[in-house]
Order: sequence, then structure tokens, then C-alpha cells
Amino acid sequence: MPFTVLLVDDEPLVRAGLRAVLGAQPDIEVVGEAADGAAVIPLVNRLRPDVVAMDVRMPLMDGIEATRLVLRTVPDPPKILVVTTFENDEYVYEALRAGADGFLLKRARPAEIVHAVRLVAEGESLLFPAAVRQLAAEYGTNEARAALERAALTDREEEVLRLVARGLSNAEIAAGLTVGIETVKSHVSSILGKLGARDRTQAVIAAYESGFVAPS
Repeated sequence: MPFTVLLVDDEPLVRAGLRAVLGAQPDIEVVGEAADGAAVIPLVNRLRPDVVAMDVRMPLMDGIEATRLVLRTVPDPPKILVVTTFENDEYVYEALRAGADGFLLKRARPAEIVHAVRLVAEGESLLFPAAVRQLAAEYGTNEARAALERAALTDREEEVLRLVARGLSNAEIAAGLTVGIETVKSHVSSILGKLGARDRTQAVIAAYESGFVAPS
């Protein structure tokens, strides 16, 4: 079955471009469009997309609030891919903190757009560019550092978290550590539970905000 995608952007040309790029892929189907975050909830409930490609800046409801609403109100919510013009936009970082799963620049090449949707849909690696890592580090707090200490990660879990923060997939981590992929999945699940993180993106934000991982 193809991955299904809902496009949310107030610019018709952006939606048309994304639809053309994604619709040409045999494993991706664009199932709907919206021009504002305010229209997302009913469309998600009706269409049940795997991924919502969400513009971060929209006139009535921005992508940050729309992301919060989706995650708070939709059972088994879709993955959310933030789409924006500027990679160092603090709106993007706030959307990721709100629970978005990845990040895509509007100027990205077609192959990068397709890769981003597949990556987010599969959920085993993440899109967290250098500019956003720097923002996360700048938002660091004593509370974040204390929360990571309370999590009491094992040495192996700390090692896995560092690799996750570099954007490696479970398969890449397994190969690098010479362990089975199920072992890596178990470690990742334990890390998320100890950190109280919804997904890998939230765990990586915690790692940067706490200073456990420094932006490269």
C-alpha cells in the first residue's frame, strides 16, 4: 500500500508542486489538500493520511497550533512533516517541539522531498538539520538537563541516543554497533519511555536542549 499524504499550505503553487513531485511516485499517494491549518482536523479524520506535509506559517492557524491539535485530538495521528521557506525559522523549531516529526525546505529538490516523506512515514530516522540543532541547543535549560539526568539512561542507551541524534536509522545504528535491529528498536523504545518522548524527534530535542549532544 502506498504512503498517503495530505498537503497543507496557503500557497496553491507550493501545493501543486508537491502534488506533482509526490504523485509521480508509485509508493506515495496525495489524498487531499488544505489551504490553512484550521482545515486539517476534519481532513485528517476523514482521509486518515500517513503523513501531513504542513506549512509552518499560515494566516488563520499556523502549523504549530495545527500540529498540537492533530496530536491532541486525533487517535493514532499521522506523522507531520513541517514545510517551510527558512531552515533557521524559530517557528520550525516550535513545531518540532509541538510534536512534528520532520522538516523540509520548500526549495528542496524533488528527490529530497520524496525522501523526506518516506523517511517520516517509516518513522525510523529523522530530519533534523544543523540549523534546527543549533536552535535546540540555544533553547537549553536547567530543567532539560535535570530531566535527562532523571531518565538515568544506561551507557548503551546513551550511545544509541547520540546516534539517533545524528539522524541514523535503526538499521544504520544496528550495523554500527554490530547488534540486531530488534535490539536497537528495544533500546530506542526504552529511551523514549525514560524521556517521556513521543517519538525520536522529541528525544533528540531533549538531547540537544539538555546539552547531552552538542550541535556539530
